[in-house]
Order: sequence, then C-alpha cells, then structure tokens
Amino acid sequence: MQAIQDVNAELLAKLFHHYREALAHDSDAQNGRSASWEHAPQNERKLMVAAARLALLELATTPAPATPNRKYYAQPGEADWGC
Repeated sequence: MQAIQDVNAELLAKLFHHYREALAHDSDAQNGRSASWEHAPQNERKLMVAAARLALLELATTPAPATPNRKYYAQPGEADWGC
C-alpha cells in the first residue's frame, strides 16, 4: 500500500470519475454526461483533480486515533474482579 504522499492526485481523480460513472451510469446517460475521463470536460477534470488533492491533504493531516496511555491495564468497567 502506498503512503498518501505518494498518491497521484490526477490518478485518484480519474478513479473517482470512473467509479462515479460506473455507479451512476443510467442517470448520467440521460443527462448527457461523458463516461470517459478523456472525454470529460477540462473544467470538470480540473475540479476533480483539485478535490482529490484536497482529500489527500486532509487524509495526510488527520491525526491518528488516540491510543490509551495505559496499555497494560483494563479500561474502567472492563476489569474482572474476583473471578
């Protein structure tokens, strides 16, 4: 698995476009939307790449879930007393 910093934003946007089109192909065909990344309007492609960059930036800066400081002790209410 790649680190978030190693992910290409344009490739991520292309994958989002592909999956969005695959999941919503019926409604998109009625609305005249392109099913191909290469045929998508340039402004839509730029917007999706910018959104992918922002998503990657947010994922990279989101702190990891806090781990409890007490590794070897039961959490309050979890200890088995006298069993």
